[in-house]
Amino acid sequence: MTSLSKNARVAGLLYLLLILAGSIRLIYIPHTLFANTDATVTAANIAAHESLFRFGIVTCLFCAALLIYLMLALWRLFKGVDQTQAVLMVILGGVMPGVIYLINVVNDAAALILVRGADFLSVFEKPQRDALALLFLRLHHQMDVAAEVLWGLWLFPLAILTLRSGFLPRFLGVWLVIAGFSYLALSFTGEWLPRFEDTIFNLGSPARLGELAFVLWLLIMGAKERIPHVR
Repeated sequence: MTSLSKNARVAGLLYLLLILAGSIRLIYIPHTLFANTDATVTAANIAAHESLFRFGIVTCLFCAALLIYLMLALWRLFKGVDQTQAVLMVILGGVMPGVIYLINVVNDAAALILVRGADFLSVFEKPQRDALALLFLRLHHQMDVAAEVLWGLWLFPLAILTLRSGFLPRFLGVWLVIAGFSYLALSFTGEWLPRFEDTIFNLGSPARLGELAFVLWLLIMGAKERIPHVR
C-alpha cells in the first residue's frame, strides 16, 4: 500500500466514524426521545432514557475531537494539491463546526439539568421546567440548522481538491459540489421556510450521499499514486 493510499484510507475511516457518531445525536436520539411540540412527553422520555441522552452528549464531544484528526488527515492527503483550498477546507470543516458541537453539548446539558429538576430549580413548576428543556433542545436543532451552512461550504474546497488531485475520480468532486448545495438549501429552508424543511431534507438525500460515496472510495479504493498538480 502506498503512503498516499494509506493517508486516504485513514481519512476515510475517520470520516466514516464521524458520520456514524454524528447520526446518533442528529437523527437517532431525536426520533427516539423527542415528541415534537410536546414538552411533557419529551422530558419524560429523556428522564426514562437518561443514559441514551447522555450518550448523545458524549457523541457530540467525540465528534468535536474527531473533527481535529479528520481535518489533519485530509490536510495531509490534499496539501500538495492546493494549500489555499486545503486551509479553507480545514477552517470551514473543522474549526467552526467543532465549536458548534461544543455549544450544543451545553444546550443538551441544560436540558438534562431541567429534566432532572435540580434543587435550585424548585422555583419553577415542572411544566415550566419541561418547556425550558424543550427550548434548549430547539436551540440545539437551530444550531444544527445554522451549521448546515458550514457543512455545505466546506464541501466546495474539498470538491475542488478532489477535482484537481489527479488521484481521485472526478465524479466524486462533482457529487460533493451537489451535496454542498443540498446542505445550503436545507439550512436556508430551515431558517426561512421551516415548514418545508423535512421535504427539502428528503429531496436532497440523494445529493448528500456524495459524502458517503467519497468516504467509501477513500476507505475501500484508497488513492491512485500520482503526482498531484501543485498550484
